[in-house]
Amino acid sequence: MGRRKRPVEEHENHERWLVSYADFITLLFAFFVVMYALSSINEGKYKILSNSLMSAFRNTLDNTDSQFIIPQPAQMAAPSIVSPPKLSQPDEARQRQRERMRNIAKEIMEALAPLVRDGKVRLLETSRGVTIEIADSALFAVGQAVLNSESKLALHAVAEVIATADFPVTIEGHTDNVPISTAQFPSNWELSAVRATTVLRIFADAGVPPVRLTAIGYGETRPVEDNDSIEGRARNRRVSIQIDSTLPELPTEVGAATDITRP
Repeated sequence: MGRRKRPVEEHENHERWLVSYADFITLLFAFFVVMYALSSINEGKYKILSNSLMSAFRNTLDNTDSQFIIPQPAQMAAPSIVSPPKLSQPDEARQRQRERMRNIAKEIMEALAPLVRDGKVRLLETSRGVTIEIADSALFAVGQAVLNSESKLALHAVAEVIATADFPVTIEGHTDNVPISTAQFPSNWELSAVRATTVLRIFADAGVPPVRLTAIGYGETRPVEDNDSIEGRARNRRVSIQIDSTLPELPTEVGAATDITRP
């Protein structure tokens, strides 16, 4: 028997992978061409492409009667400048009034410069206004209510400053807790009241309108230091000149006396 010949292998089955490889190379080349085209596109071509896309979208939207909102770039708001709150008219008037009052107090301190240097005068600012405190030893002898010659000159200078303004002025007399009992001053009430009235008369005689002046005697009831020491008692014996920031309000009647007393 003769030998059976082997069938010849078909070469086309072994070369089929070349077709797939060629397709892959072609696609890869096309990809690089597109990437290059995108990287080299200029602004003019981009605008043309953008307009074309917008026109196409617009035509599509017109045909479908739908609404399409194109987001706009957010605009940064201009920085706002925060201004300080404005004062109301009463507040502005009150502020101007207190500033005038401080200027008057400064002039008074200049008029009392010799006493200020000796530590006999203090300037205080309170809710009511400005207060100038003068030690009694700079004005009066112990247990007396007669001004010495030097203090008269100083108080006249103070009165000239006060007369130029329209602020109410309250003159307060204060003592320590050491009791006094004389024919003229049975107690510290009388001593403090007469001392305050003596200073008030100096101001009135110098031209300050009496309607703006008030004298009060507090006796020993308003101490600013402890009365247990000599220094504390000396500090409490004083005359205070209170410059009020506002005029006192006029009294208003609440109701008739018969209405108040009626059961």
